[in-house]
Amino acid sequence: MDKDTSGTIRRAERFHIVLIGEGLMVGGIAGFVVILYRMALEFAGDALNHILQHARQNLLWAACWFSALLILAWAVGKLLAFEPMISGSGIPQLEGEMAGKLDPVWWKVIGAKFLGGFLCLLGGLALGREGPSIQLGAMAGKGVSKGLDRGKTEERFLLTCGASAGLAAAFHAPLAGVMFSLEEVHKNFSVSVLMSVMASSLTADFLSSTVFGMSPVFSFQITEPLPIGHYGMIVALGVLLGILGAFYNWFTLKVQSMYNQAGFLNRTSKLMIPFVLSGIIGLAAPELLGSGHSLIEYLTNVDVMLGTVIFILMSRFVYSAVCFGSGAPGGIFFPLLVLGGFIGGAFATVAVQYFGLDAMYINNFVLLAMAGYFSAIVRAPLTGIILIFEMTGSLSQMLSLSIVSIVAYITATFLKSKPIYESLLERLLERQKKQVEDADEPAQETCHGQKILDSFVVQFTSQLDGAAISEVEWPANCLLVAIQRGSEEIIPRGRTRLQVGDVVVTLTDERDMANVRDKVQELCSS
Repeated sequence: MDKDTSGTIRRAERFHIVLIGEGLMVGGIAGFVVILYRMALEFAGDALNHILQHARQNLLWAACWFSALLILAWAVGKLLAFEPMISGSGIPQLEGEMAGKLDPVWWKVIGAKFLGGFLCLLGGLALGREGPSIQLGAMAGKGVSKGLDRGKTEERFLLTCGASAGLAAAFHAPLAGVMFSLEEVHKNFSVSVLMSVMASSLTADFLSSTVFGMSPVFSFQITEPLPIGHYGMIVALGVLLGILGAFYNWFTLKVQSMYNQAGFLNRTSKLMIPFVLSGIIGLAAPELLGSGHSLIEYLTNVDVMLGTVIFILMSRFVYSAVCFGSGAPGGIFFPLLVLGGFIGGAFATVAVQYFGLDAMYINNFVLLAMAGYFSAIVRAPLTGIILIFEMTGSLSQMLSLSIVSIVAYITATFLKSKPIYESLLERLLERQKKQVEDADEPAQETCHGQKILDSFVVQFTSQLDGAAISEVEWPANCLLVAIQRGSEEIIPRGRTRLQVGDVVVTLTDERDMANVRDKVQELCSS
C-alpha cells in the first residue's frame, strides 16, 4: 500500500466506506479473541472455587495451593518480562499507542495478555476482564492492519474499532463500547470513525450474544425509579462519589509507587504479594476474590447489614489496589464498578436506617453509585451512563444516572484529580524514558517513512477560536491539510479564520506524531 503523502490523502478520501468493511472484520476477529478469553476466565473461576473448597478442608491441599500460587506468580512475572506492555489493564498502553508514544508488538501482547489474565484470575486476584479485553481487541485490530498492510493513519482507526469490539464482547455492551472508544481511546468524533466503530462493536456483540446469551451482566431488580423528592440524596451521593473517586485514584497510584520504591522487590516478588494474599483470603473469605461479580449479586438480592457492606467495601478496596499496583495483567474497570456498587449500598442503607428512605430503593442507589464512581475515576461520564444501562438492562434510571455522574465528575474535577488512565499513562511513559536514559545503548529512532493524518476539534475554550491560521504558532513538521466546518471542507490559507467546532486535519511524519499531536491538542483545547 502507498503510504507517502499523496497515497495517505487519497486513501483518506475513501475512509468512510473502507473502514466500515474493515470494522466488520476487526469486530469478528476481536470478538472471537475476547470470547475465548471470557471462556478461559470462566474456567479459571470455576477451577479456583473447586480448589478452595478442598483447600479449606484439607491442610495438605492448602499447602499445595500456596505452592501453586507462588508458581503462578513466577509464571506471570516471566510473561511480564517477555512483554512488559501487558502490565495492568492495558488501556493506558492503548492510549499511549494512539498518541504515537508506544508501539507494542500485537501478537506478543495478545498471547501474553491472554495467558497472564487467565493465570491471575485462576490465582484469585481482584482484577477485571474489561481492560484486558479492550487491549486484546485493539491488538487484534492492529493485527488486521498489519495483515492488510495498512498505514499508521488507518491503523489508529482499526485500533479504536478493536477496543470497541473488546468492551462490547466483554460486557454485552455495544453502545458503551462505541462511546468508550470514542470518548477515552480515540478522543475524537467523526463520521468515519463512528460508523466503523459501530460496525465493529455490533459484530463483536452479536458473536458474544450467540455464545453467552442475551442476559445482562448484572441481574437485579429495580422496582421503580426514585421519586423526585429523593433527588437531593442523588446530589449528595454524587459529591461523595467524587470525593471517594479522587481518593481511589490517589490511593491506587500511591500503592503503585510503594511497589516501585521498594528496591528489594523485583518483578516476580512484587507479584508474589497479591498471590500469597489471595491464598490467605481464599481460606478466610473466598467471596472477596476475583472480579467481584458475585458480590454485586449478593448485595442486590440479600438484605445485607451495614457493617457487612462496609467490611466488604474496605477489604475489596485495599485488596484490589494491592493486586493492581503489583503490575499484574488485569483491569480495574470491573472492580471499581463493584466498589461503587457497595458505596451506593452503604449510602442507601444509612439513608434507610436514619433518614427514612424506603428499603425498596437500595438497589437504585447501588446502580447509581456504579455509574457515578466510574465517572469520577475514569472521567468518562457518557460511557458510565450507557455502560450501567446496558449491563443492568434498566432504562428507568437515565435521568438520575446522568445527575449523579455529572455531580461526581464535577466534584472530582474540583479536587484536581486526574483521570486514572491518564495518570497511569504518564507513569508508564516516565518509566520508559528512565529505562532509555539508564540504558547503555541509545533508543532506536522511530521509522519516519509513513505519513499520518490526524484531526482535532477546536473547542470553546481554545485560543484558536477567531484566530487566523497565519497568527497561530503551529508545531514544526505539521502540515494543515483541511478545515472541516460542518459539511464544508475548507482549504486552509493564512487568512482563514478558525471557529469553534472546526475540525483541523493535519498531516505529519510518524516520527513527529506524538509531539505534533500533543501541541495541536493543546492549541485546540486551551
